[in-house]
Parts: sequence; C-alpha cells; structure tokens
Amino acid sequence: MARTTVLILGGSVMQIPAIKYAKEMEWDVIVADGNQDVPGKDYADYFEPIDLKNIEDMIKMARGYRAVGSLDAVFTAGTDFSETVARVAAAAGLPGITIDASINASNKGRMREVFLKNGISSPLFLTVDNISEFECSIVKERGLHFPLVVKPVDNMGSRGIQKSENCDELITSIKTAVSFSRSGSVILEEYLDGKEFSIDALVYDDKITICGFADRHIFYPPYFIEMGHTIPSDIDENTATEIIQVFKAGVRALGITEGAAKGDIRLSRGKIYIGEIAARLSGGYMSGWTFPYSSGVPLTKAALKIAAGQSPGDLSPVFSRFTAERAFLSIPGVVSLIEGVGDAKTLPGLYDIFPRVVPGDHVRFPENNVEKAGNCIAVSEDRSAAVKSAEEACRTIFVRLEACNIKTEEFLFGSYQKWVQNAFTLEDSINLDFLEKIPDYELNSSKSITILQLPDLNREYSTEWHGKRLNRAFQDVLEMDYGDYTVNQTRISTLKANSGNRRNGVVLGKIFYHAFLRGGIQGGVWVIDSALKILSEKKSLSELFSKWKKY
Repeated sequence: MARTTVLILGGSVMQIPAIKYAKEMEWDVIVADGNQDVPGKDYADYFEPIDLKNIEDMIKMARGYRAVGSLDAVFTAGTDFSETVARVAAAAGLPGITIDASINASNKGRMREVFLKNGISSPLFLTVDNISEFECSIVKERGLHFPLVVKPVDNMGSRGIQKSENCDELITSIKTAVSFSRSGSVILEEYLDGKEFSIDALVYDDKITICGFADRHIFYPPYFIEMGHTIPSDIDENTATEIIQVFKAGVRALGITEGAAKGDIRLSRGKIYIGEIAARLSGGYMSGWTFPYSSGVPLTKAALKIAAGQSPGDLSPVFSRFTAERAFLSIPGVVSLIEGVGDAKTLPGLYDIFPRVVPGDHVRFPENNVEKAGNCIAVSEDRSAAVKSAEEACRTIFVRLEACNIKTEEFLFGSYQKWVQNAFTLEDSINLDFLEKIPDYELNSSKSITILQLPDLNREYSTEWHGKRLNRAFQDVLEMDYGDYTVNQTRISTLKANSGNRRNGVVLGKIFYHAFLRGGIQGGVWVIDSALKILSEKKSLSELFSKWKKY
C-alpha cells in the first residue's frame, strides 16, 4: 500500500506538531519554506526552499510530486497562507476548500463584505485600497466613529494593527498597516471593547466540530498584543453556545466546507461580533498544544486526515483539564542571556517553555504578536493553578540585555517606544519625596555598586508587565550575578556616614530608579551592567551618567 504524502507549508515551531503527527502516521512529509533554517526542516523527509508567497513555484513543485504519485494532501497551521494551500491543492487535484473560500477567509475586507451580505455580526468597516486618495472625512461619511482599528487586509499575528483615536493617528496607522500588507490595502473598523475568545474547529462531512474555546488576554494599546490564552473559557454556558452559533454561521458564509477554521470572537456591550475567521488551525500554541493538553484530542492529526480526504476520527474529549499559555516580553535592546529557564521548568504543571529569542537577537517591546520574547504553558486540574504556574514561569525567566546598547538607552532615558507605560509607578508619598531628594549618583573607587534604598518598598503595590511586584523586582536586581562586583543597597543616612569611604564604590540614586521604574528588572540590571562595562574598559562613568541625565 502506497504511503500518504503531505506537503506542509511552513517549517516553524507552529508547524512542528503537524510534521510530527504526519510522521507518527507513517506519512512522508514535504516541508516548504523560504527560510532554510526553520526547525521543521530537520523532521521532514523532503524540504523545498520556496517562499510561501510564491504560489507559482509552489504549484509547479506540487505538480512535480503529484505526477509521480507522491502527493496526497496540502496543509498549513498557524500561517496566513490558506489561499496558497487552496490554490496548490486545486492545481494538483487534491482535497481542499475552494479558492474563493480561501480568499474570503484570508482577506479581511472581503471577509467583512461576506459577513455583511449574510447578516452576520461583525464590526462596521471601511476598506482603503488607495492610500494616496484617502481623506479622513470619509470616516464620518461612512458612519464610522473614533476610536478606529486599522489593519492590513492580508496579514496575521496582529502585524500592523493599531487603534487610532483621531485623524492624525489614523493617517499614521494607515501608513503602518500598508507596510505590512502584501496587497497594499487596509481596513478600518469600529473599535469594540470587551472580552475576546479564540475558537478552533474542524469541518468534515458538512459538520462543524468545535475543538477549542479559549479566553484571549489582550493588552498594550494602541496595539493588540495577546499575552496568552486560557482554555477552556470560563464564560457561562449560554453565552458560549450563542458565540459558537455565530461562529458556525460565519464559517458557512465564508464557504469553509472542509478542513479547519479558526475564529477570533468579541463580546462587546452584550453583543457577539466576529473579529475574523481563518481557514486553518490557530497559531499561538492553541491547536498544537493547549487544546490537546486540555482535552486529549490530537486536533492537528485530525486536521491532517481531513486534508488527505480521510475521516478525522473521533473528536470527543478524552479528559478535561485547564491549560494556560502566557507570554514573556522584553524592552528594546540586544539579547545577552536568557536566565531562569531551569527554575521555571520546576514549577508545578509547567509543560513547555518556548523562548522565541536567542542571544544576539534584537528585541523591542512587542507591537505585534511575533515580537514577544517567549511563551510558557502550564496544565492543571484547577484553572487558577494552571494560570498561576504559567504566569510565574514568565516572571521567573529573565531576558538580560547587552550593556550600553543605544536602543535600550533610548527606551529607558529617551523617547523610543514612548507609548509603552512604565514598568512601575511609585505611589507612596514617603518614597516619592525621598526619590526627589537623593542624588543622581556618586562615584568612588571600589569594586562595588551601591543602590540607595527607598524608605519602604513594601508600601508599593504596582506590578510590571508580567505581574511582578516592585519590591520583589528590586530584590531580583540585587541578587543578579554581576561577576567580580557586588551589588548592595544602603540607606542614605549610612551613605552620609561613610562619605568619602572607598567602600561605597559607585552609588546609584535617581539614575538607577529612572531606569528601574521605566524598564523593570531589565532596566535596573542594564544600568548596572552598563556601568560595569564602562568601568572594565576604564572609560569615564561620569560621562555616561551625564549623557543619560541629558535625555
């Protein structure tokens, strides 16, 4: 009996479950990706270095395999290339949705038109195909009101998506969105607040089976950064049923008759809206990890079978657990080390850690979902326990940044990514008054760094982006490894008593707290690392600190 062969578009981490499941079923796997360094290449039987946007070459390659009887299915998960899948499958005479359906599900402008025509609830919208002819007055003429959300019509991962509060912001957002749009078109939508959900489903034999319903956790306006999801959702059963009904109507309207469907759904002001529905399995670790962990259902394996024209088999949950996925992020700079992964792995129920960056990578505070530093997944019989472990894992992992990097400096002391709110805010008047009175820094000759201690950090309750409280973060800064140097804290009264004493070394006051409050642990450690680097190179530390003060 001939072996089944599948062509999988993409070879990144998101496609590895599909590759592994295919190999588990003793299928031959062809992986196609324009990046020849993707990890999925190592698991595949054949690798084709073709850009996923290059439909013509992809079709030519697929027909070549098909001509010798070595291709039975075309598949992707976690990419925005469902149209490429449909066109390749059609050209090679393989199972799949229609090309029209794939475009409906990948072009947001066309998707909104389909929903409007079929009476399916989705945001009010306006598609802009020619930015040079756009005038802000058309927004009001079309019945739209600020704030608006601007999106490329043909991208995923929240790339190029921004919220705009007025016409000036709107023009800037449109230009950004165009830069992320392959077609050059963007869509303006009414902004909807409220809870958001992710749904995965499989469609086979005219039946839509829900295979994952999760709460999405979105932060950091004007961008829309998903800092994780929790599955199953804790929404009440009646509302969940209504959401699923709207989602299924959207799937049918788009023409997704077989295969996978992934939906982002918003519950706003008591009404259900479809954000989008894609003709593929979700990215963001849901289809390949958190839903199988939660239910025991190998969703990706079932989707592969459908792509090959086979029955997906039994999709009934084997068990019911709670799974939480959370992201950790970084302020701007260049990665030096990733620390704490070993400690994070010891947390109860912690299943996976996926660092997305390695030393030498350039990072910044995420403005889309592909710019996060990594993700952690935890599983438990108890929802709060799963959430606690995933979040604590993100707090435990530390992305250390290269000292003296200009982007880190501009973020901490200048205006780079000024939209990002500070990691911490001092709230207690005693600490605020103290910070106003202390010096920026003092320099003495000693192999030590001394940080002036605020009167009472236990009176501060603000938390940074991962939920770590200020007093714990400060302690973490002190406990970092600084090589031959020691880092201590001291009260200002002790400093004055030891004035002129060499043991005081480098004393950090306002300079440190400015960076620490702005950039959290990363900011505090970066200031110390930068000072030590300057000292090791026998350069002027006063010049460095004076430069930071001038920002």
